[in-house]
Amino acid sequence: MKYLSLCQQRILFVLALFLLGILTFIFFYSPPVPSEEITKEIVIEILGEVRKPGVYIFQHFPTLKEAIEKAGGLKEPGLFDQDSFSESLKTGTLLNVRKESQQEARIKIETMEAHKLLVFNIPLDLNRVSREDLCLIPGIGESLAREIITHRERRKRFRLVEELKNIKGIGEKKYESLKNFLIVGS
Repeated sequence: MKYLSLCQQRILFVLALFLLGILTFIFFYSPPVPSEEITKEIVIEILGEVRKPGVYIFQHFPTLKEAIEKAGGLKEPGLFDQDSFSESLKTGTLLNVRKESQQEARIKIETMEAHKLLVFNIPLDLNRVSREDLCLIPGIGESLAREIITHRERRKRFRLVEELKNIKGIGEKKYESLKNFLIVGS
């Protein structure tokens, strides 16, 4: 058996270091390759008379039928209006499935609770949010939440999120930190 000479060992060592350097650069320092399409996740919460109640994430706007099927379907067969079964749901929707009689189930479509919306980075509607829910947003305390609600009641509603700048205690810097947590719904 023949061994490698000292010169050959040095060359192999340099090659190994070179390969290790390239792999380190590829895995740790190269910028991520942007994907072709950034998919937005649609978050739906389903409660009540379904087999697996919980929060489900979709890669597209699901129909009512798709959402209920993902929750394992109904616990007991029920009748639904087939027209509403094809209704497309938006992110942050809460489906509450309740059995009304032996043959009929009713689905109540609501909005998820504010703390759950914030966990999934879904903005709160300024025209519907309560004072307590506003306090869940970082940077909004009890007094600022009260000011926001008072402003909304005086003006009947918010038309733009930028109207927050008109409220005492909200300057440009505070507005920048709050704007991603809030929207003005239709």
